[in-house]
Amino acid sequence: MKEINLTTKISVYLLEECTETEKKLIEAAKQATKNAYARYSNFKVGAALLLENGEVITGNNQENAAYPSGTCAERTAVFFANANYPDQTIIAIAVAAHHNGGFTKDVVTPCGACRQVLLEAETRYKAPIKILMYSDDGIYVVNSIKSLLPLSFGDEMLK
Repeated sequence: MKEINLTTKISVYLLEECTETEKKLIEAAKQATKNAYARYSNFKVGAALLLENGEVITGNNQENAAYPSGTCAERTAVFFANANYPDQTIIAIAVAAHHNGGFTKDVVTPCGACRQVLLEAETRYKAPIKILMYSDDGIYVVNSIKSLLPLSFGDEMLK
């Protein structure tokens, strides 16, 4: 038997260690949680994308009683960006979650479906997307979704 070990490098920052651009993106994600429609889970997630042209696009989770008809914050933002700014590369995304009266103490990470959508965006624009995952206790940062989605399924498998 052969084993393969996969490792992921995650940088951990305090908010004050982030660049001004990263702080603004995180703040936009936190603000986006306010417009989340999360009446079933009360777990409000906000995402903010930084596009190549400097535009910041936000999204939030939208739940539905006919589960799983809703969508996550990350996909809401990515699909809006793709529909309205199809020629703009996504440079970075920040994600934050609000639950039980405050922002989470643990980082919130993109779900599997959102990771796949972010991988498609990296492939589409031929550029990595920096991912900033916020919590009150720190921010996890990876420089590509591939760090969070090892052994991923991509377009090269369809050829």
